[in-house]
Amino acid sequence: MKRAKFDQASSDLLARAVRDIEKDTDAEIVIVVRGRSGNYRHADYLCGAILALIGLIFVLFSPFEFHTYWVPIDVVLLFVTGAFLSSRSDMIRRLLTAKKFRAQAARNGAAAMFYEAGIANTHAENGVLIYLSLLERRLEVIADRGILKAVPPLKWNHTIFELKQVAHDPEPEKLVKAVHDLGRVLAEHLPPTGENPNELADGPRIELK
Repeated sequence: MKRAKFDQASSDLLARAVRDIEKDTDAEIVIVVRGRSGNYRHADYLCGAILALIGLIFVLFSPFEFHTYWVPIDVVLLFVTGAFLSSRSDMIRRLLTAKKFRAQAARNGAAAMFYEAGIANTHAENGVLIYLSLLERRLEVIADRGILKAVPPLKWNHTIFELKQVAHDPEPEKLVKAVHDLGRVLAEHLPPTGENPNELADGPRIELK
């Protein structure tokens, strides 16, 4: 599972990467890794309904004989089983949810985190949020005004496009490498002035539940 790979060792690795990057730039980087950004109860119910329907069709058209009083119980049990399996599987929830919904859930989660983590409140408006949502397989980047003013738009967009590729196969080592690539761009266009305090924690926020 991808979630299991984002352990304490990965957290330390990401924190070290942020510290190293911020030595060469005034930018403040915050990394957030979440197990999921949206509520996928609908996918659980859908999985349960599909399994219950399959079971009902089997009972109705099976050559075997079933006592009618058991049929409702079997259907309910199959529904509960399907819903439970979906609630424990990112893959099932992903398959049963539209890509548009997953993308919006990740964007909403990132936007909320940008303010919740205080990234929007840095004195020089130089905060950058890197938000990886594992179930959705989405990586969102939100930068404050100071970053967007300093880095040319074409270069920024290309850098973020490359960074977002990590979401297709989210591994801690790949994320670290991509963050370092971003760091080089930030160091080039937003070098350290010696007057910028470290306002945001270097350690990543990893919330896998």
